[in-house]
Amino acid sequence: MEFNKEFDASGLACPLPIVKTKKALADMTSGQVLRVISTDPGSVCDMAAFAEQTGNALLEQGSENSKYVFYLKKA
Repeated sequence: MEFNKEFDASGLACPLPIVKTKKALADMTSGQVLRVISTDPGSVCDMAAFAEQTGNALLEQGSENSKYVFYLKKA
């Protein structure tokens, strides 16, 4: 999937991946896609809840090299 910006939250524990994802999205314009990489298993539930609460679309989530990968589209 194509993305405009990437944020690597590897090694960060909850709630830092979400806090920093929110900050990364703030610098982006509506419709742009942010790719987030995380090693925190809790980020799977957290990212879905974050997307729902903020109105940003969680386009895709999966795993890659034992890391969690998310694609969020800014609202």
